[in-house]
Amino acid sequence: MSPAKWDVVVIGAGPGGLAASIAADKAGASVCLVEREARPGGILKQCIHDGFGLVRFGRKLTGPEYAFLDIEEVKGRGIKLFTETFLLDLDRSEEGFVLTLQNSEEAVFRLEAKALVAATGCRERTARQVFIHGQRPAGVYTAGTVQRLINISGYLPGKNCVILGSGDIGLIMARRLTLEGAKVLGVYEIKPEPSGLTRNIVQCLEDYNIPLHLSTTVTEVHGTERLEGVTVCRVDENMRPLPGSEEYVPCDTLVLSVGLIPENDILHPLGVEIDPRTGGPVVDQLLATSEAGLFSCGNALHVNDLVDYVSESGEIAGASAARHALGDYRPPRHVPILAKGEILYAVPQRLDVSLGGQGILYFRAARTLTDAALVISAGGRVLGEKKYKSLRPPEMERIVLDLSLVPAGEENIVLELRG
Repeated sequence: MSPAKWDVVVIGAGPGGLAASIAADKAGASVCLVEREARPGGILKQCIHDGFGLVRFGRKLTGPEYAFLDIEEVKGRGIKLFTETFLLDLDRSEEGFVLTLQNSEEAVFRLEAKALVAATGCRERTARQVFIHGQRPAGVYTAGTVQRLINISGYLPGKNCVILGSGDIGLIMARRLTLEGAKVLGVYEIKPEPSGLTRNIVQCLEDYNIPLHLSTTVTEVHGTERLEGVTVCRVDENMRPLPGSEEYVPCDTLVLSVGLIPENDILHPLGVEIDPRTGGPVVDQLLATSEAGLFSCGNALHVNDLVDYVSESGEIAGASAARHALGDYRPPRHVPILAKGEILYAVPQRLDVSLGGQGILYFRAARTLTDAALVISAGGRVLGEKKYKSLRPPEMERIVLDLSLVPAGEENIVLELRG
């Protein structure tokens, strides 16, 4: 059986993948979506709190409401959606890519695509990835798992909970656990400042009198069959435990909110260039990777703090993939972006200046800054400058650059953040 051929295949039907498929369809490409879960929507399905959609739709939506709008448009456009379908292998072909997939209806089958959008999202770090000592008792969960247990399955994972890490999912689950009757004994953050958005610190911890312990981490779990308690410890400026500061906290549940990792393992055989700072592919403003015809978006590209920006990147990647598949391709003239000063990372990592127009850039500050200024320059010429009263690493910033300002023949564009 010969593989079905598409202009664009989108891997992942979360918010980025849904937006990418809609944009590709609008651009006139034949497109299909591949999703490993039974229903599209990605992580939004279990995010029943509101606050989504303020940028994109101008109103507060819950996660399922936000996803519903895109899912309905996908259905209305007749975009083919494969659910409960797993990508087994990904190879190049003469015309683009060959995907080997598996599901219960068609067993193992193949799809061919002229262009591919990777919208595979991200995964959570586990207890072993942050080197917590002890056995492996029941009661140790990632924050996303706890969210799914409560909001979708209807299970309360425990009654006396400790949360490690002050990422946004962990903060939201501190509130959710409290509302469901559990006792959150405290949130412990190894860094000297919170990792989540300020609004979540206020709305999820302060409003519920949940204590936040900074420069403190969990060093050991206790219990064999079921978690009985954890040891917490203060850390120094290098995040090393301070001897003598250990404290035992009895609890039956440990919730880990210790970071997210972009999911790009399936792309490694293609030799895609990965940015070690973001964990996602190196891209230009079209979100084209180093592999011709492959585009990346959403949390697979870099971890976003707003789903609205995930969808925006999906729209860019989907439209770009459609243009590539339909033959609108010209050799790029890439100019690297050099992030200097107090910038943690910037995306995209290069710009195709031959396209002209505007380029959307995102960046994060490496540390909390007040009265900061971002200066964009090329060849000693200032292309743009923006001032900020305050910047925090958890809060991603978005800027738009007029590419016509880039001098001809310039080899680098410099983004420098001064605090």
